[in-house]
Formats: sequence, C-alpha cells, structure tokens
Amino acid sequence: MATNDNQIAGYYQKLLKRNAGEPEFHQAVAEVLDSLQIVLQKDPHYNDYGLIERLCEPERQIIFRVPWVADNGDVRVNRGFRVQFNSALGPYKGGLRFHPSVNLGIIKFLGFEQIFKNSLTGLPIGGGKGGSDFDPKGKSDAEIMRFCQSFMTELHRHIGEYRDVPAGDIGVGGREIGYLFGQYRRLTNEHESGVLTGKGLTWGGSLVRTEATGYGCVYITNKMMVANGDSLEGAKVIVSGSGNVAIYAIEKAQELGATVVGFSDSSGWVETPNGVDVELLKEIKEVRRGRVNEYVEEATGAIFHEDGSIWDLKADVALPCATQNEIDGEHAQKLVENGVKYVAEGANMPSTAEAIEVYRKNHIHFLPGKAANAGGVATSALEMQQNASRDSWSFEYTDDRLKRIMENIFRHTSATAAEYDHEGDYVIGANIAGFKKVADAMLAQGVI
Repeated sequence: MATNDNQIAGYYQKLLKRNAGEPEFHQAVAEVLDSLQIVLQKDPHYNDYGLIERLCEPERQIIFRVPWVADNGDVRVNRGFRVQFNSALGPYKGGLRFHPSVNLGIIKFLGFEQIFKNSLTGLPIGGGKGGSDFDPKGKSDAEIMRFCQSFMTELHRHIGEYRDVPAGDIGVGGREIGYLFGQYRRLTNEHESGVLTGKGLTWGGSLVRTEATGYGCVYITNKMMVANGDSLEGAKVIVSGSGNVAIYAIEKAQELGATVVGFSDSSGWVETPNGVDVELLKEIKEVRRGRVNEYVEEATGAIFHEDGSIWDLKADVALPCATQNEIDGEHAQKLVENGVKYVAEGANMPSTAEAIEVYRKNHIHFLPGKAANAGGVATSALEMQQNASRDSWSFEYTDDRLKRIMENIFRHTSATAAEYDHEGDYVIGANIAGFKKVADAMLAQGVI
C-alpha cells in the first residue's frame, strides 16, 4: 500500500485527538513521522498492516497509586507509571524517572524515543519507560526507601529479565535502584539480578554503567567531529546540567583534550573558562548533593550566573544534558551566533523542533538524543549480558564495548542519511535506521 504526505498528516491528526494533552509525546512522534515520510516514499511496504499506527501505540500502559509514609507520619500519595511501548526486538528496556514533572505524556514520549534508541544500539532490547511524580529532593533516605518499596510493590508484577528491565533516569540513581531491587527480592523470593540495571557492583552491577551515558555522548560526538574534519582536541564545550550524564560528559570531553567552559543546574549556571575541576564537581553533586553555586565558592576562576543562559557562552560544541526542550529556537540562534558547530543531545529531546530547524538552516552538525545518549541503555544491555552469564567484565573491556557501540551508531546513522539522499542529516539518519530494524521485526511477527 503506497503512502503520501497526506496519509502521514491524517494519521498525526488522529494521534493528537487520541492522545490529547500530551505535547511532549506529540513532539516526539512528529519528528519521527517527518523522517518516515522520506522512507515510506522509497519503501512503501512499511505502511502495510497498520505498521505506523501500531508503532505509535504502546503495547501496554500501566498507571498505579503509590502510597507512602513521610517521616512525620503523614501519608502521601503519588502516581506511578510504566509504559511498555514495543517489544518486537526484545524485552522492554528503559529507565524510571522520579520528578514532579512526570505524567503519562512525558513517559510516553520517553518510551517512544527509547524504541529507536534501543534499536540503534544493535542489541536485542525493546522500548519502555516509567517513573513517578515523586520528588526525591528534600526527602530523607528513609522516605525515599519507603517510597521505592511502595512503588516496587506494584511494579514487580509487570517486570522481569525476559519481560521488562527498568533502569535509572532523572531522580533515580544507585540509592533508589538499591531500594527498588531489595523490595523486588523481598516480594519474589528470587535474586533475579537481570530485572534491574544500574545495580551496585557487588550485587550484579556493571562497571562503566555510571559513566556510560556521558561517556557515550562524547564518544559519538568526537566521531561526528572527526567525520567532518575536526575533533574534541582543543575544542571549547558547553555542557548543560550537572547530574550523572553531564558530569561524565565533562570528564570524558576533557580527557579527550577539550575545555568545558560551562555547566549548570536548575539554580543557575557556572562559567568555567579554564575548564572544570571534575573531582570537585563530583564531590558537590554526588556526595554533598549540593548546588552548582557551591562549586564557585571552592574553584578558581569560576563564575556563577543566576540569570541569562548557559547558551550565551562562546564554544565549538554544545552538549545539552539536562532535560527535554531546554534549547528553543532563540537559544539555538544564540549557539549559532556564538560559533557552535556541533550539538549532541546527552538528554532526551532537549532541543525543540524550532531549535532543530535553526541547526539545519545554519549547517550545525546535530546528533539527536536517540543516537547521542544511547550509551546508557547500551551499557545496561551489557549489564544484562553479564547477569545472564553470571559474569563480570573489566572497566576497560566494557568501556571499549561502549565506544564501539557508539561509533557504530554514528556510522549507521550517517550511512542511512546518505542512503535516503539526506547526507549529513543525522536526525533523519537516526530515525530511519532505528525505525527500519523495529519495523522489519514487526512485519515478520505479524499483526500483534
């Protein structure tokens, strides 16, 4: 069955009505459908058997109540989510996000992106995502433990190493994964280590998992730069955020010879013209759980800005590693004016559609999150392999696997863009490359 732009537009309008009030999900789908217009013109069989409509509809959406008791004895109630989006390639795989902004639309957007991201890794994992509108900030360890135990009391019946394997995301680090895994063990009476990734090293975790998303983003960025006649050696880099992804992107970028000239958190941003003291930043963010203004109090030459934007800095490379839609069209234009030539998304969908259009018009080389931040889920899948074989790999071996996966993602993305006559457009390349692998599996498995 042939397709055309009107069919895609008509389907998108149907999706908007069916998923009202979910702008982030709409945005993620619109970007992919824009690329699929190109692939469907060349390969119209991908529109057979309702494939596009099935791809955009989650296989399962789970919403549940999460009651927990605060330290003062008050009973609080949050909402939990798990969207199991597509399992054509393997068990659902994707993180859990604990943040007050979480709602069903956010989780659906993240799960939809995860389908293509996981496909690009080349590993046998499907796409899913989950989380809660619980805010870990300001909570005691005991409160976070009680919340995680309540959350897992419901979630455990829906996950498993051959069914759905969650990991961490914003607000869910090693502490939260530990509490979640402990409750899973308690409820199932099984040490099924493959049911969660991001675990502690002494109980089934993988070396490099902590660093993976940040490192992977930098590995693929450097590969993109080399392909275009540059490298990170001597480059000036802006990294938004100061969480796990940002910290390890900063660390790896500086190891490869770049100078990171700024980072941020929700309280403001720090200008670091001489580079970042990574160990100090880790101490403040990972040990003290402090804010970036504390870094300025102890680092030489750093300047804290409460106003303005980190995107006002002059640089060669921008790595947005904070959250979705942090770069709009105006910010993107600032990047152009300040000399940025390369943008790679360490976060999920941090650039709006308007920002991406600015990148294209100004010939900025841009890697979307489904390619650039795939290192985290890739290493999660490597953790699953180690768990399945009851094995543990060295840091060097795992890091090398990660680097090779990220470089392969770039090669596949770049080659696919060229195959479909859009050489250098890594958004189109990533979308089509991720789509085709999932689509082929869905067609082979029938209408399910």
